[in-house]
Amino acid sequence: MKIIFAILAAFLAISCASEPKLEQQPLENSVVYEMNVRQYTPEGTFAAAQKELPRLAEMGVDIVWLMPIYPIGVEGRKGTLGSYYAVKDYCAVNPEFGTLEDFDNFVAEAHRLGLRVVIDWVANHTSPDAVWESGKPADWYERDAEGNTTFTADWSDTANLNYDNKNVWTGMQAALRFWMERGIDGFRCDMACEVPLEFWQETISGLRADYPEMYWLAEGEEPLLHSLSGFNASYSWELHHMMNAIARGEKNIPELLEYIQKDAERQPADAFRLMFTSNHDENSWAGTEFERMGDAAKLMAVLTFTLPNGQPLIYTGQEMGWNKRFEFFEKDHIPAWEKNEYYDFYKWLIGIRHDNPALAAGGKGGSFEVVSADDSVLVFTRTLPDNKVTVKAELKAPWSYEITAE
Repeated sequence: MKIIFAILAAFLAISCASEPKLEQQPLENSVVYEMNVRQYTPEGTFAAAQKELPRLAEMGVDIVWLMPIYPIGVEGRKGTLGSYYAVKDYCAVNPEFGTLEDFDNFVAEAHRLGLRVVIDWVANHTSPDAVWESGKPADWYERDAEGNTTFTADWSDTANLNYDNKNVWTGMQAALRFWMERGIDGFRCDMACEVPLEFWQETISGLRADYPEMYWLAEGEEPLLHSLSGFNASYSWELHHMMNAIARGEKNIPELLEYIQKDAERQPADAFRLMFTSNHDENSWAGTEFERMGDAAKLMAVLTFTLPNGQPLIYTGQEMGWNKRFEFFEKDHIPAWEKNEYYDFYKWLIGIRHDNPALAAGGKGGSFEVVSADDSVLVFTRTLPDNKVTVKAELKAPWSYEITAE
């Protein structure tokens, strides 16, 4: 009987080990999905969010970016639950979301489905009552004349770190490595330009020596984030605000083409430029894409998937047309997920992206050429030797769009 059990155990082990994992898209072809764990499900936990990963994989998402998952400080806390960006401990998870084991299970399931997982990293500041504030020397933080930690703008629930102290660099690097050792695939770095770019240069090159396939996304537009610091992707904030202005009728084709040319001249050729119609900041503070863009929202999403050097982002709820601003400091969850016309729309866009290497981000994507720009109708192509995509976009009502590939 013991022999039979041993054989069965060995068979099961072999079966599990040989279970095929879905292949991951190359980074330049990848579509990023920002997951707001607190608001993602009624439970607001890793375990509940994990159950939705097959839906995201079916839609075609490649990279799941989790908003900050760490414990939130109590001192100066805003609202009932506080800001995700007031980090109390870089090497722990918010008990609101579950346990480290729950997080590990989430990552394992994502990897099984062919998804990468990146986590939000807040390097500029911690909460005022963070474990570093009480456990490290006082000069790990910027302080005023009375010795109190300082904060930026109205972020009174945070305390600025002191990057003149190289011990902060090594402490931050050790915390980043903690998560890489747990199997994540990279980081989205909040307010990346608020800390020295040389810190990112040293940190990214050091971690890539051990984890060469890491993905690094910077919230910022400074070209040196790529050429000096080594980030894969950076935010295209200027394009985002321009799309809002086009939707309002304030700008149109000339300004869009001027931006595309300027961005190509300013940014390195291999830079991924994160393009979006919404994200957590825009949704909560400026409004949903429907508030800002109205009937132009789908057309603008098409542009984020097809413009040169772009890497598209989808934010929590966009794939079902969720037209509500999430409360930032409170529980304000999506009641239930459904597949509807918006799910089909984004699945269609992602499929076009994956099937056409000419649309890839960075230097591997196809060349950009304007075919025509008559009135408010822009026609452009993205071309590689063996792949060509033509996009027709009407930048006024009825905001029509066509994509053809050959």
